[in-house]
Amino acid sequence: MIVLGFDTATPATAVALLDDAAPGAAADRRHEPAPGERPGHAAQLLALAADLLGEHELTFAGVDRIAVGLGPGTFTGLRIGVATARALAQATGAELVGVSTLRALAAAAEPAARPGAGVLAVIDARRGEVFAAGWRGGQPVIEPVALAPACLARLVAGEGGAWLAVGDGALRFREDLERAGCTVPDDGSAWHGVSARAVCRLALEAQEATARDLVVPDYLRPPDAVLASRQKPTS
Repeated sequence: MIVLGFDTATPATAVALLDDAAPGAAADRRHEPAPGERPGHAAQLLALAADLLGEHELTFAGVDRIAVGLGPGTFTGLRIGVATARALAQATGAELVGVSTLRALAAAAEPAARPGAGVLAVIDARRGEVFAAGWRGGQPVIEPVALAPACLARLVAGEGGAWLAVGDGALRFREDLERAGCTVPDDGSAWHGVSARAVCRLALEAQEATARDLVVPDYLRPPDAVLASRQKPTS
């Protein structure tokens, strides 16, 4: 089975291609916006995917399953990624599977965690919050939440045990998490970026594809525009 996977929940655009006959040989492409540059999801996603497929002498029609990160993350990025995945599935007849972005982030970093340690995936949610979830031994321990970093730190400290915290949220709020006992890899570590390879592998593990209309973004909280409108004073 040929799986094309991508994630646009964070500013990065991550794309990967996996053949279940050789799962260890997954290939990927990634676009990281420069400091101050807007995310390039709309321009980069299909271009990166087409380039990756062409390198392996494939076309979109040759993909058996499309995997997409459902978030949580930025509203615009998720909308672009999910809409693209659904359109490709409809156009090519490929199966479609949605994958938690937090789970993909944690799954990729699990080999770097010490034995017995949990992995905490933390995405910067802006507005002074993070999206986070934690797994230990591949089992969920902290369900996906959107909350302030200090609250997350207290939640993690209450769970106890060793934790490896990864993601752009872990980088931004390193001090809060380290005070709670988490280990946060160096700023340049690849573990902080969402892995499209992990998105592919998680989708490959799914026993069945998902009905196209059920593949929708997981915002975990209302979009910023809705939050802003709620905060406007009424006349």
